[in-house]
Amino acid sequence: MNVLRARDLYRFYRAGEEETLALRGVSVAAAAGQFLVVSGPSGSGKSTLLACLAGLDEPDGGSVYVHETRISHRPEAERAALRARRIGTLFQSANLLEHLTVRRNLELAQRIAGRRDRSRAEALIEAVGLTKRSGARPSELSGGEAVRAGLAVALANNPDVLIADEPTGELDGQTEAAVLRLVRDQADRGTAVVIASHSAAVTAMADQVIRIRDGQVQQ
Repeated sequence: MNVLRARDLYRFYRAGEEETLALRGVSVAAAAGQFLVVSGPSGSGKSTLLACLAGLDEPDGGSVYVHETRISHRPEAERAALRARRIGTLFQSANLLEHLTVRRNLELAQRIAGRRDRSRAEALIEAVGLTKRSGARPSELSGGEAVRAGLAVALANNPDVLIADEPTGELDGQTEAAVLRLVRDQADRGTAVVIASHSAAVTAMADQVIRIRDGQVQQ
């Protein structure tokens, strides 16, 4: 059963007289437990696609569903509420609030979703290897630690879908492998995982790879 479905997504950007067609009728589906990788050159539309799938951006055409609930073409407040409950996101701009510690970031993510599960938060902090750094703020973390903390926040509510944009792009091989093991484990627990990445290690772990070029899926 598909947890995430997107059909015929179009996205336009306009700057003055110029118009860029970032997505051209892209359709994507991910089942529970599936690890899906989106690959393609820079500027191909990968990040735009992931933003639309996560409800962070609105497609100009087409729709996105999580289970049977449409997340696209809704007011931002409704999309944010759905995202908090059902979608974990990890983008290059990160999902950590600077003024909060790692532990407080997880607690806030749960509170926004109307949940409070301290045991899961602590288990996630341990799983990403940050037990001794849980009181640190994002600026006090290394790049690898920040990615692992962001992943813990993305998984705080055991989401139906995990969407990540180049989550291992700046990590060394050992840290990348550790992050990927956590993501694979989450998929094995039933979460649909969608990751945009150039990494051969990420692609090697995928159940399916779709390639995008010029805003279109390549057959």
